Amino acid sequence: MQNRNEPKKLRLEAMNYSMLQQCMHCGMCLPTCPTYMETKRERNSPRGRIAWMRAIADGDAELDKDFADEIYDCLGCLACVSACPADVDYATLFEAARVDVEEQDVAGPGQRVFWRWLAVKTIFMHPRLLRLVGRSLYLYQASGLQALIRRSGLLRLLPKRLADLEPQTPKIRAEFSHQLIKQTEAPEHSRYCVGLMTGCVQDLAFSDINRDTADVLLHNDCSVVCPGVQPCCGSLHAHNGELELAKKLARQQIDLFKPETLDAIITNAGGCGSHLKTYGHLLANDPEYAERAQEWDRKLKDIHEWLVEIDFTPPLINEGSKNASQIITYHESCHLCHGQKIRSQPRKILDAIPGLQRVELKESDWCCGSAGIYNITRPETSAKLLDRKLGHIEATGSTTIATSNPGCHLQIQNGLKKAGKTATIRHPISLLAEAYR
Repeated sequence: MQNRNEPKKLRLEAMNYSMLQQCMHCGMCLPTCPTYMETKRERNSPRGRIAWMRAIADGDAELDKDFADEIYDCLGCLACVSACPADVDYATLFEAARVDVEEQDVAGPGQRVFWRWLAVKTIFMHPRLLRLVGRSLYLYQASGLQALIRRSGLLRLLPKRLADLEPQTPKIRAEFSHQLIKQTEAPEHSRYCVGLMTGCVQDLAFSDINRDTADVLLHNDCSVVCPGVQPCCGSLHAHNGELELAKKLARQQIDLFKPETLDAIITNAGGCGSHLKTYGHLLANDPEYAERAQEWDRKLKDIHEWLVEIDFTPPLINEGSKNASQIITYHESCHLCHGQKIRSQPRKILDAIPGLQRVELKESDWCCGSAGIYNITRPETSAKLLDRKLGHIEATGSTTIATSNPGCHLQIQNGLKKAGKTATIRHPISLLAEAYR
């Protein structure tokens, strides 16, 4: 039995060593890594970080604050995974390293301890509390108080970090997903029965996208099961070193949706979906949930993936759409294209919508700088990535940008607003839902 005073064994030491050896140091990942391309420093690259992890596992390097800072400088965008010819499982290494950082408490004291407790360990562990926070924020915005405080100059009294974050606050919807979608909805003729996940930020700020997703599923002969109170998927926790909390949330999701009763479980958020498809790995050693988690992974489908798989019904061409020519471009969520390997399906859906002229976006799969909470924890690097993305968007001449992740949506939307641009951000499924209507 381990002495309470002894430090926990590092996950980097306990994991299969072959995972750390798999990197061939070929350098194929380097030009795809945003942090390496910014600094050109080896330590800021995927292979540099893996070499550091291996040195820690070998006992040749200390797991210290320098390593903690480096592993949190990583966006976790997984572009290196797409580029790697050796199929290195960087996502697992990355998450294990962050768990070690948190369990060994080497990231350092300060405000991060409080904010992690408040957000990761409290608010995002309790969906009703999250909705209460969302409702309070909605009242703050809808009452005009937010606009008044912004005009008053009171924000200048806040610490600079908080004052810079305030303009990024998402606009909260008047109605959340459970107020827009019944727990069970069915079309006249049903071929499939699917569960619909409503997410966290998606539920509060983009509940209309969830309603659109339900409508599209119904139009394609899918009965929809949508539990009214859904926990967080756990991606925030897994990506920030709280693996046990991520496991707890995974068990709650499995119990809530009962994957064995459904043909598919649908998510419309790229970042969430990438994590949701790893429940089998996450709970592999759980005797009660391991088998059900494998079933969950088999049933979990991104909405674009599912629609193409079932051969979705293309929208009808009407007189109005014949002459329409809305120029649109598509920004790929990192975890949708690199994590889930879903690239062609959103494009196929967009190309099926009458009246849209899609222009390919340069570096469409390059991170926009949102990366979960990276735009909060590393605002300077995030801003540089956003500027790069906005430059490519402007070059397309598009009036609409399609993307399928709430973090990307908010990041690009805030960037456009700050730059005084009028282009709009839409989810491909919302555009499809409109075309059906």
